Amino acid sequence: MLRVKNASTQPFKAMPVFNNWDVVAKAWYIALSSAKLRAGEARSLDVCGQWLVLYRGSDGRVRALDGFCPHMGTDLGIGRVLGDEIRCFFHHWRFNGEGRCTNIPCQAEIPSSARLQSYAVEEKYGFIWVYPDRLAPAGVVEHSELEGEEFVWVHGRPYERSCHHHVTMINGIDPQHLRTVHGIDISMEMDLHESEREGLLDVTLTGELPATRRVERFARWLLGPRYSYKMRYANASIGCLTILKGVSWFGSGRPLPELYMIFAYRPLARGKTLVQPIYLARRRRGIFGWVTSRLLIWLTQRALISLQGEDGMVYENMRFQPGALIPIDAPVAKFIAHVNRLEVSMWSRNGKAIETGAPRVE
Repeated sequence: MLRVKNASTQPFKAMPVFNNWDVVAKAWYIALSSAKLRAGEARSLDVCGQWLVLYRGSDGRVRALDGFCPHMGTDLGIGRVLGDEIRCFFHHWRFNGEGRCTNIPCQAEIPSSARLQSYAVEEKYGFIWVYPDRLAPAGVVEHSELEGEEFVWVHGRPYERSCHHHVTMINGIDPQHLRTVHGIDISMEMDLHESEREGLLDVTLTGELPATRRVERFARWLLGPRYSYKMRYANASIGCLTILKGVSWFGSGRPLPELYMIFAYRPLARGKTLVQPIYLARRRRGIFGWVTSRLLIWLTQRALISLQGEDGMVYENMRFQPGALIPIDAPVAKFIAHVNRLEVSMWSRNGKAIETGAPRVE
């Protein structure tokens, strides 16, 4: 039986953000690998249905702007980077990182309409991330168990899910499926803590390992009688997972190294979601430390692969219907309510949603 602390089972009446393909919440989204944009290069691409141009200036910083020149709509990705500005290929209009036109070759006067929307950019975990507004209230989330520490990371192979990323994200807080899909029969307590200001939802699951089957008895002998894992959601676009939390070698009290991973989600098109896994480990000194960190990352990859295929069969053709949630689904209801309180961005395609974001500069 699941016991949930700090969670409400009150029904919800509407889903303005959750599982809505016309809405893009204000959150950080991966654009591309940092290694794919060198100094002096520009690249245009689709991020959450918005065509953007990213360019790296001579100072090494990446800027992000709406991708079409406001003059005649030329794709700025084929333009040229000059210093810390980008110049349109067609008529050589130049724009700075704030989207302001700084030069028009054929005249000195620059019309007020010669502007582009700019977006906040951050490089973290080896990726370039974009936020759908000029300023972001906070940077890309750090893994909750590694804040303030040095760590290493490895990019996993990205994969697609044929459903909205909000639906995919509930996988980590659905205790029913651990038993029914994966055969992990653990009676768990779930503790939820929400920070609306930071867009964070922290979920910790703790339970008693059973001792009925041989594999369960082995796990109990190896890890001790109790098991715990934690998920941190950041604005419903990033999930930070910790497994083997608080367990010890052979019940000796000597902590077993925790395993860390991040899942970054980005809608590709209606009905398709890109999932980018990132595997992390604490940075350890020396050759032995290097080997240990890489071994832990390898074990984290194996753990994901062992579960990924079974879950994939569920999400390949899923039409999420929340109308029949039961008490054990309280964490899912909590997550849905959390997502529906997120702020909507200007990238949304729903007219009412756009009104709540900043005005688009045309």
